[in-house]
Amino acid sequence: MGVPFRIVVEPQEYEEYRERHPEANIVKTPFSNLGQGSIPVRNFVWDIALEENSGRHWIIDDNMEHFNRLHKNEKFIVKDGDAIFRAAETFTDRYENIGLSGMNYASFCKKTDPMSPFNFNTRIYSCILIDNSLPFRWRGKYNEDTDLSLRVLKSGLCTVLFNAFLCGKVTTQRMKGGNTEDVYGDTNKRLEFAKSLEEQHPDVVKVVWKWNRWHHQVDYKGFTQKLIRKDLEPLERNEFGMVLVDK
Repeated sequence: MGVPFRIVVEPQEYEEYRERHPEANIVKTPFSNLGQGSIPVRNFVWDIALEENSGRHWIIDDNMEHFNRLHKNEKFIVKDGDAIFRAAETFTDRYENIGLSGMNYASFCKKTDPMSPFNFNTRIYSCILIDNSLPFRWRGKYNEDTDLSLRVLKSGLCTVLFNAFLCGKVTTQRMKGGNTEDVYGDTNKRLEFAKSLEEQHPDVVKVVWKWNRWHHQVDYKGFTQKLIRKDLEPLERNEFGMVLVDK
């Protein structure tokens, strides 16, 4: 897509990434093998964003196959440019109280379902735009996206999940590497995942069994806070350079 990005890796993987992606901007962490999954790396990225005074930062899982623009319930793969990211950033920055925003999974948006352009006050997974000034950090080992979303919502801030822009994430555990062994490999049908989140948020989370494994089930209905718009001039219609092209 031609969008500049950085790959953040631990030292023991740096040379292999450099060999396979010689042109990429690869950042090496000052630590390795802490046994906490992706949490230390996520917080390291947050620290970089604070040092660079970026206001917000994107943190995106490394198993994305594509990104999509949802138009009239059809999913179109984005081939060029950062327009969907800039559009999401512009929307987010026009409100005072959005702690997290991000793109929904393409697999969760079906042609047969009516989809709004975005949903409010729900979980943000895997492709996340974070307000650097949040008084939180990533924690735990499991379900850190859900935990952070719930802490943001409980603080009274809003979250925005975009359906107009989607990320094509590979299904969890279908791709080897990353957290496959450190996080996913030592659980009892992911019971530890679900129980850890229930222990962190017993007021809104319960453990359930479905689809042949354990899941967490979160009740977001109690989060009814509204967006607070900044005192800005209304935006004119802007496609951010996006053009729908026939294949």
